[in-house]
Amino acid sequence: MMETMQSGTPELDALDRSVVQALMMDGRMPFSRLAQVLEVSDQTVIRRYRRLRTAGLLRVVGLPLGHRVGLYESWLRVQCTPDAAVQVADALARRPDIAWVTLNSGGTEIHCVSKARNQADRDALLLQKLPGTRRVTGITAHSILRTFVGGPGRWAGLDALSERQVRELERPWVFGPGQRVELDEAALAMLAVLGRDGRCGYPELARATGLSQSAVRRRLEQLRDSGALFFDVEISPALFGFHAQAALLVSVPPADLAATGAALAGHREVPFAAAITGSANLLAVVVCRDNDALYTYLTERIGALAAVQQVEVVPVLRTVKRAGMLMDGVRLVDPPAGWA
Repeated sequence: MMETMQSGTPELDALDRSVVQALMMDGRMPFSRLAQVLEVSDQTVIRRYRRLRTAGLLRVVGLPLGHRVGLYESWLRVQCTPDAAVQVADALARRPDIAWVTLNSGGTEIHCVSKARNQADRDALLLQKLPGTRRVTGITAHSILRTFVGGPGRWAGLDALSERQVRELERPWVFGPGQRVELDEAALAMLAVLGRDGRCGYPELARATGLSQSAVRRRLEQLRDSGALFFDVEISPALFGFHAQAALLVSVPPADLAATGAALAGHREVPFAAAITGSANLLAVVVCRDNDALYTYLTERIGALAAVQQVEVVPVLRTVKRAGMLMDGVRLVDPPAGWA
């Protein structure tokens, strides 16, 4: 069962970790199927999931895949005066078009991902809203060109499941380039509900969309099969003992970009890696157990990549928002009503 470490951070036991990893492979997997693979009872799995979710430690969310549904995705670095970073980060976290807000460096830099519905909304944020914010001293915007791991691309950092269990639970994903999917009002309504609770029932989705439960079920599977919708598990890496996190800005020759990105995606320490615009053309998020492990990763794993020419390491001090939820330490918190 879950215990609390001396630091005050809850510690997940082996079964908790197995449940989390299985849900990372398929967030809407029936509990009966999950219980069968883990060789425990249905009620045991249900109790573990409900306890983790009720405690605010885990949330399954359904998210649109940006390039498939036409979102304008950018990774932003926002520099602030030292006394303003927390307030600016909180303001960015209030916006529904902003995901993944972190305080970085010495507390004077904010990283976030913008997911604008159209170019006008993106430009309004970058050219008007942020430049007009007091005590914002600099903004750098990088377009996300190709994601190598993150989203539907599963993080390999957990090893709670056996190879046999992973094979049994694997689900094929439509992840690379493909035809754009147009989202109608029903799909947008469905995504709004799934963004808060990816495991919500079909009756709730039917009420939100005005469709029948059978129509909602078919529509959800169509969105998944087309690669427009994926299910993610939001949980703090600290619950798995990872207490050092950093953003890496990596420069490689264009001819080596794909191979180096694929290599990063295979590293257990990297839950997210993408090709981006800018002087550094690769972005990677790295999670390690401590700073000593981060040093080892940089010198041995990154150092072994022959194409890497330069690396900037930007430590993450605090995560303010993950996907659509705020963070209070290691716990996930729904934004208050009326935010945005």
